Amino acid sequence: MPNHGEGDPPNNAGFLSSGPSIAEAEDPNRPKRVLGLRDLILFYVVTGISLRWIATAAAAGPSSIVIWIGAWFCFYLPLALSVLELSSRYPGEGGLYVWSKHAFGDFSGFMSAWTYWTSNLPYFPAVLYFAASNILFMRESAWAHLSSNASFYIVFSLLTLTAATLVNIVGLDVGKWLHNIGALAMWIPALIVIVMGVIAWHRYGSATSFTIHSMTPSTHFNDIIFWSVLTFAFGGCETASFMGEEIKNPRRSIPLALMFGGVTIAFCYIVGTAAILLALPSSQVNDLQGLVQAVSKTATRIGFPGILPVAAFLIALSNIGACGAYLAAVARLPFVAGIDRFLPRAFGALHPRWKTPWVALLTQFILGVIFILLGQAGTTVKGAYDVMVSLGVIFYFIPYLYLFAAMIKLQSEPAGPEAIRVPGGKVVAIFVAGVGFLTTALTIALSLFPQPGEPNKWLALLKILGGTVVLLLMGILIYVAGKRSARRKGRVSNP
Repeated sequence: MPNHGEGDPPNNAGFLSSGPSIAEAEDPNRPKRVLGLRDLILFYVVTGISLRWIATAAAAGPSSIVIWIGAWFCFYLPLALSVLELSSRYPGEGGLYVWSKHAFGDFSGFMSAWTYWTSNLPYFPAVLYFAASNILFMRESAWAHLSSNASFYIVFSLLTLTAATLVNIVGLDVGKWLHNIGALAMWIPALIVIVMGVIAWHRYGSATSFTIHSMTPSTHFNDIIFWSVLTFAFGGCETASFMGEEIKNPRRSIPLALMFGGVTIAFCYIVGTAAILLALPSSQVNDLQGLVQAVSKTATRIGFPGILPVAAFLIALSNIGACGAYLAAVARLPFVAGIDRFLPRAFGALHPRWKTPWVALLTQFILGVIFILLGQAGTTVKGAYDVMVSLGVIFYFIPYLYLFAAMIKLQSEPAGPEAIRVPGGKVVAIFVAGVGFLTTALTIALSLFPQPGEPNKWLALLKILGGTVVLLLMGILIYVAGKRSARRKGRVSNP
């Protein structure tokens, strides 16, 4: 993927294009533009909202509402503005990989892509474990005994990961329907929670006291660790930029989708959390099965028990859709890195029939399976889930350090007329990116510590630190090997 500097010609196949380019017409192997504005908004919703965090926030009490608002202003808003400007400055597939490479060189570009790609390895088990825990509530009395059965969670995660991989190999014109259905499946349970919370409040009054004292976030260290999880929940608005050449009219679609997606995400998180707390005290909510448990208890309280199986299925489906969306987006990173010859040549190959990066998808699937099995080893279902969340946060946020740093550094380059700038220009852009960088760094630091309820903290810490070090070293070694291989081939072809 070429860099697009001041003297480079416009990229007609990238972010700024409104239709097929000449290159696309001449090259039938190029990806097809299949994502319209509706698809893009739903994509941002399904990658930006995870219903599991609503229950996690409600379990922490009313102060989580203030933390939601702070995380939106200190992380999501800087991220969205940075993505918008960088996408318009440096269009095309690759997203933050291209931006990091342009700002800091090959190594930074590769490591930003590598850490973002590998962040999905612990993400898949975490989100699929959450989906599995919700499926059990479709037949609560018959399946409740499986709630602590590790084999059930492993088998469910393997089957759903396999299905999501196969759908995305067939192509985004098929795979996007999994993402779209997942986004719609996310809306309905959120609305169910909100409506039932309002009904419970109207009939019985609020189950939670909303006062200045109760809504003031605690500054105890164990509570501050929790802040990182809610910040993590706002990640995802950068994902569509990895598929820049597969978006219809991206210059119009991406800004509109970011705006609607950001408002939707904040609304669902804040109002959903408040609705649960209206219906139930925070002591009756937990994080792994918390949302569906809140639906169950609230439905029983207001006399609508029949809604539980429907809500449980939709919550599970929404998370499977999110898994498929991230699988599709992040598979483009090794595809781009493969073209740049840091990875084996096969990673840059498209499937001969479906024109998808099928090698990257299958590799991600295999490594995801390994993480599902290793994450469960030596711990409870809840312990495995918490470790995967922490690992996912760390590796997911390392690329954001590159993104915000690139946003700051690239302000020194002239912006062409096609660039969509942060309101206020260079000074405001640097400030916004600086806030995002500091928030990201704090989130990573807090995620190194095991969750307060973890029974085996040393094992959890070993998994978090060990997994982080191993994946970083793997990336460094692959980069070094790729550069050496490229130099050897260069000497052979240019004696």
